Amino acid sequence: MGLLFIALQNAVASDRTILVFGDSLSGAYGIRPEQGWVALLTQRLQAQEYGYEIINASVSGETTSGGLQRLPRALQLHRPGIVVLELGGNDGLRGLPLTTTRDNLGQMIRLSQQAGAQLLLVGIRMPPNYGPRYTEEFAGMFPALAKQYHVPLVPFILQNVAQDPSRMQEDGVHPNARGEPQVLETLWPYLEPLLKKKP
Repeated sequence: MGLLFIALQNAVASDRTILVFGDSLSGAYGIRPEQGWVALLTQRLQAQEYGYEIINASVSGETTSGGLQRLPRALQLHRPGIVVLELGGNDGLRGLPLTTTRDNLGQMIRLSQQAGAQLLLVGIRMPPNYGPRYTEEFAGMFPALAKQYHVPLVPFILQNVAQDPSRMQEDGVHPNARGEPQVLETLWPYLEPLLKKKP
């Protein structure tokens, strides 16, 4: 009976864990960690008494290949109820084959689902200087994956931020501290339906 209780306790605990699995866009690159959207999400969940723990396993510069290598260990270690998958941008910036990126993202979605987690896929877009064909194919990859695996999709994490220089860092890739709250506002309507209030 004692072992069963412990197992049930762990199952409940894992259901209250959100794993944010991304790159520098989720890793508060160039700003203080507490200014990033993940920290702001933690504050919001606490204020609204959702009772979730957030694990930010984002790594600056991470590609989908690197993420695929890391994910099984992260799923085993944290047993999340929700995975927020925000990867692919660095593949695009390096001009890596879209078939590889798509396959890696698909494998990560399947691994998360097999681990019993709900998954929220976060879409990225490439700057226009990468050419219309590549940027369109890259942008289309995320809705196609969301449809294939029946997962919710944030169409573009930098919506309402990327085109506003006052909310972006000088590199034109990462939001600044002023832009991060807008990133959370973009993501929140897609994450909130996956959340359950603390019993």
